[in-house]
Amino acid sequence: MKKTALITGGSRGIGAACVRRLAAEDFRVAFCYKSREAEALALAAETGAWALPCDVSQKKQVEKLLDTVLEKFCQLDILVCNAGVAWQGLTQDMPAEKYRELMSVDLDGVFFACQAALKPMLRQKSGCIITISSMWGQVGGSCEVAYSAAKAGVIGLTKALAKEVGPSGITVNCIAPGVVDTDMVRPLGEETLAALAEETPLGRLASAEDVVACVSFLCSRGGEYLTGQVIAPNGGLVI
Repeated sequence: MKKTALITGGSRGIGAACVRRLAAEDFRVAFCYKSREAEALALAAETGAWALPCDVSQKKQVEKLLDTVLEKFCQLDILVCNAGVAWQGLTQDMPAEKYRELMSVDLDGVFFACQAALKPMLRQKSGCIITISSMWGQVGGSCEVAYSAAKAGVIGLTKALAKEVGPSGITVNCIAPGVVDTDMVRPLGEETLAALAEETPLGRLASAEDVVACVSFLCSRGGEYLTGQVIAPNGGLVI
């Protein structure tokens, strides 16, 4: 029987690349999006994946998302917690509502998705949860303090949850990419991105496919004995 994967934040960037990769690897794929309906439906048409609207910061919406996926597929084998937002600027300039929005999507959303996914996974006594953090969650990023805090929280959540659900046959791992060439980093500007590429030992930014290769590995036989780990496709920028 084919395995079922659910990807949050799947309409663009890393999430869209993940949808394409897992669909190509013959998973049954569902993904959620918040506002980019046209992009999500186009991706669904391209890949055969199932696009569903959901704001991951809202617990009830996440629970409904999981219920809908289970009604269709009757199982959930893979959860990729990818949905995220970013904010760059001086800490003293960050509006409270932007802070709350970032934390609610980047950290609360991961918690809610994991919490909902555990119900079927615990019944099955199997499952693979993959969270997407950032190198800034490992070392902190200037002018990205709230984002760094949220992504560090994702790493802590991953490690703790891995200990909790490992005895039930569920693996929980984290991917902490370096700078990935997606829409999220474009506001940094070409000059800053070029400098970051130059600082990276491998001499380039990551592509979404570099990150998704790690997702694919964790979903494969090779990832079955890994849990509680942080895999860092960052080109050597953080060692």
